[in-house]
Formats: sequence, structure tokens, C-alpha cells
Amino acid sequence: MLHAVVDVSVFVSSLIRRNSVPADVLRAWENGHSGLVASPAPLTELDNVLRRPHIEYRIAPDAAPDLVALIRSDAIVVDDPASARHVESDPDDDYLITLALAAGAHVVITGDTALLGLDLRWPRILTPRDFLAALEPLA
Repeated sequence: MLHAVVDVSVFVSSLIRRNSVPADVLRAWENGHSGLVASPAPLTELDNVLRRPHIEYRIAPDAAPDLVALIRSDAIVVDDPASARHVESDPDDDYLITLALAAGAHVVITGDTALLGLDLRWPRILTPRDFLAALEPLA
């Protein structure tokens, strides 16, 4: 089973567009086809982003708290790892790589070009679409 760290933007997109590739990533985890790795810092970021007025009005009223609660209860939640430099062009994304390395996650799922441009052997950095394609042979 592939274990993944999912960028907050992918979760947000999955709630805004319920019939989208990011929503399919969420469904793959909910259906047991992949593992999800999280830590307190990205969960807090997700909760904060989903409360922003320009996001909040675009999603179902209970969707945000339900998603955060689901991740807290069903994902592999580890302590926040110590910060490390991985993404020179966008240091705000360092935590995704650091979390994946600390937790042994196989992939980071993102649409962020700074992350997608990294040449890493581990973890693999995949778009939501590429992640779903990687799951197909495993299903």
C-alpha cells in the first residue's frame, strides 16, 4: 500500500469540486486503497484554510470539520518533524517533504510546481492524477 502525504491544496480542491481528480485521491484513501500520513501542523493549516471566507462559502457546511476529524481519526498521524530545507524556491513547502521522510511515506501528492520540480528519489512527488495512476496496478 502506498502511504502519502497530501498537500493541503489537494484536500481543499477535493471539497470544492467533489467530482474531480483531487476528490478521487480522497476517495482512494477513504476506500482503503492508500494510506494517509499527517501531522498536527498541516492539519491546523487545513482547518485554517477551510475557514477562510472565500473557501468556506464554496463547500458544504459540514465538509470541512468532517474532513479534518476523519483525518485525525483514520490517518497515520505522527508528531511534527523538525524543520529541514528541501524546497529552496518555496520554503513553506519544506514540511511536506520533511513529514514524508520522517514518517516513511512513499509519496507527496501536490499540484505545486516547486515541489513537482524537485528531483528526489524518495519520497516521490506526484500530481493527484499521477498518484491515482500509480494506484491502478495495486488495486
